[in-house]
Amino acid sequence: MPNSWHSASSGWPGSIRAVNSVAFNRPQTLRLFRIVQVFIRHGLDEFVVALHLFRPYRFLLFILPLYWTRDTSKPRGQRLREALEELGPIFVKFGQVLSTRPDLIPEDIALELARLQDDVPSFPGEQAREVIEQALGAPLEQHFADFQLAPMASASVAQVHAATLHDGTTVVVKVLRPGIETVIEEDLQLLYRLAVLARKHWSEGERLRPVEVVDEYNKTIHDELDLMREGANAAQLRHNFPESELIYVPKVYWDHSRRQVLTMERIEGIPIREVEAIRAAGVDMRQLAHNGVEIFFTQAFRDGFFHADMHPGNIFVSATGQYQAVDFGIMGTLSELDKRYLAENLLAFFNRDYHAVAAAHLRAGWVPADTRVEEFEAAVRTVCEPIFARPISEISFGRLVVRLFQVARRFHMSVQPQLVLLQKTLLNIEGLGRQLYPELNLWETAKPFLERWMREQVGPRALVKALGRELPAVAPLIPELPGLIHELLRRMRDEQLVLNTRSQDLEALRQAVRHGQRRLDGLITGAGLLLGAIVLLGLARFSGTLSMPAELAAGVLAIIGAVMVGYHGLRR
Repeated sequence: MPNSWHSASSGWPGSIRAVNSVAFNRPQTLRLFRIVQVFIRHGLDEFVVALHLFRPYRFLLFILPLYWTRDTSKPRGQRLREALEELGPIFVKFGQVLSTRPDLIPEDIALELARLQDDVPSFPGEQAREVIEQALGAPLEQHFADFQLAPMASASVAQVHAATLHDGTTVVVKVLRPGIETVIEEDLQLLYRLAVLARKHWSEGERLRPVEVVDEYNKTIHDELDLMREGANAAQLRHNFPESELIYVPKVYWDHSRRQVLTMERIEGIPIREVEAIRAAGVDMRQLAHNGVEIFFTQAFRDGFFHADMHPGNIFVSATGQYQAVDFGIMGTLSELDKRYLAENLLAFFNRDYHAVAAAHLRAGWVPADTRVEEFEAAVRTVCEPIFARPISEISFGRLVVRLFQVARRFHMSVQPQLVLLQKTLLNIEGLGRQLYPELNLWETAKPFLERWMREQVGPRALVKALGRELPAVAPLIPELPGLIHELLRRMRDEQLVLNTRSQDLEALRQAVRHGQRRLDGLITGAGLLLGAIVLLGLARFSGTLSMPAELAAGVLAIIGAVMVGYHGLRR
């Protein structure tokens, strides 16, 4: 397998994570051979050969009819995407996770995997009814005045139905696929075993951590299986944009939601991929594109909480040009430090200040502390300068960030899951914006926003703001300050007295240590003399030449040794 096909990730504490065995049971073996068959047919036999399990049998490939009829005419990324789509919804999801790691996989593959869509056959509406009634603990009619058994949309994990509440509110009901948890666990077990094989037998396995790749997928897929978590994400995002003209987040109806069922307000909008329909509605396309950029940066830098799955299937536009978001299963978060260093990096990129980029990476701890700033700066310049030679309206800053992640990988940049999600979202936003308005200049909106944000975070205004934020907590302590200061001074005085006393005690301790060391030296010397006397007598008797001088010398040594041991042993 080429070295460029790899990934890494953060850990996940699931029970399935404990799989360390590479033994396959019968269902897993059959599934494995199905995967091999699909990969070979799509011209991805290099993956099959790379598996240690199949290396002894690589010669058999050449006698398989499937090998000689495989399709290698398409780009490798497309072949991989089509293979994952054929293998089913779980592998589609796995490919989507891999697409979020262009810092570690080739750009062409990442971009192709990002096209993976959850376009899978729906399951019967009657099954959806059973899941809903079991989850809500009541007949369907008790919660909904009307429920459409035919689904509106179907994805790998769940599907969506139109419904109406008893008060006339139109809603959508998201329902988990029946038995999806079992299917996911079985495929995860297989993926973990393959990852263990790769870690043990692939030359890149130790560095690229394939088990951690599956860990990331494990976390992502289990998060999506909890629809209450998705509802909470939607509620938080809605709270962050109250009465906003830029974006609308539908309301969650908690009384009609459970872990397997999520009921939300139904929105009426135009899918963002229908550009001509949006233009026909009279929407200002340039403003719409720039609003998308502003929404992204507001989520990331103002709130530190952003929609991380903004592909065209999850975004709609109202007739007034307002964005409407759906599907909140994947969200990203940024700490205050993350936001600060990201803003510094992005502004430095725009200003072509590559030394500032390198320094910010070091301060953030994204690259090892022993990294030479000048060397990292030169690597960044090598990537950026050819790109900046083009007109700014033609520059893809999303892809630029991807290239920079790839550069940082050479310097052993630690994987930052939140930054990877942010980079993926930036790619999506930029792609959507260019689809709406091809002349989109991302930085026309982004740079003023970042500069304003940095001014608010640094300087007197930021200090005043921070003091105002902390004042309610500090105010009750102000009347107590004189007493606290007096107590502090008293303790400092007492500590000084204790310190002086302790200094005297320390001198006594040093004297005792020196005395003990002399005793120990004397005991060791005396014991050595006794041992020497014993050895001398032993050698004399062994040789049969026990002479008077030897006896005398041994006796003298024994006497001196005994005296020293006795003196130092009894001394206090």
